[in-house]
Amino acid sequence: MQSPHIPVLLQEVLDVFDDFSDGDFLDCTLGYGGHSKALLQNHKKLKLIACDKDLEALNFSKEFLKEFSNRVLFKHMGFKDILSCINTQNLRGILADIGVSSLQLDKNDRGFSLHSDFLDMRMDQNNPLSAKEVVNSYTKEDLERIFRDYGDLAPVASMLAQKIISTRIEKEITSAKELNKIIGNAKLKGRNVSLALLVFQALRIEVNDELGELKTLLENIEKAKLKNCKFAIISFHSLEDRLVKNTFKRWEKDCICDERAMKCECGKNHSLGKILSKKAISASKEEISYNSRSSCAKMRIFYFR
Repeated sequence: MQSPHIPVLLQEVLDVFDDFSDGDFLDCTLGYGGHSKALLQNHKKLKLIACDKDLEALNFSKEFLKEFSNRVLFKHMGFKDILSCINTQNLRGILADIGVSSLQLDKNDRGFSLHSDFLDMRMDQNNPLSAKEVVNSYTKEDLERIFRDYGDLAPVASMLAQKIISTRIEKEITSAKELNKIIGNAKLKGRNVSLALLVFQALRIEVNDELGELKTLLENIEKAKLKNCKFAIISFHSLEDRLVKNTFKRWEKDCICDERAMKCECGKNHSLGKILSKKAISASKEEISYNSRSSCAKMRIFYFR
């Protein structure tokens, strides 16, 4: 059985967890099972807890990982709350790949692609908010906000929002390809990506509350007080990577006193562990050549001691 999705940074993930001996491993974003299958094959004593809020992906992976069924516990839920639903005492590894799968992007009815006949973008089909609702019901100010904050489109956010408002006055915008035509394929000065792609990124983040879910995941991992556990997280845009980078730096700090304090009063014993990736790990040229979507991937690793 072949997975329809190519897992990014697969060898790098295997290298991160090459010293895994036994215990529980949490795949926060199972998707179509590529990372998990390789880890299960490489580590015979690994017990996998695998969660995903996309029921279609979860059902596929149950069949894809059938040979390891006695070592896998599946959870149909989003990753932000998974730590509160499992026993973390024997957790030795955590992986979170927070990108959109190739299948989600390519399937016409999921409405992620610029050329889709639908306008959806929900990773969880039970989510009441879709991109169609955002595009057709948000105020101009709210559209500007998400384009500015989630698409890094500050110079043109107002203009793009107005384009959408003017179009939807005449008729409802019902497809991604229609929205793509409205936005156009122009590029911001100094940027290689089209305005349409950045608008679609912003809409996807809004619909799925991607930054909010990531923030909650990081908060819950911190609260779990993990010991002897590696955490690897793969992100795909700068907003996510910046949040992960800054969180890891905070986790590593011994002293949490105000920077303006004359002397340390906290005891300098607040470090949760160590950053194992001083720089984000990116895909090799070879990987990008056969999987172009890996070009934006950045992985950072933290060890809870």
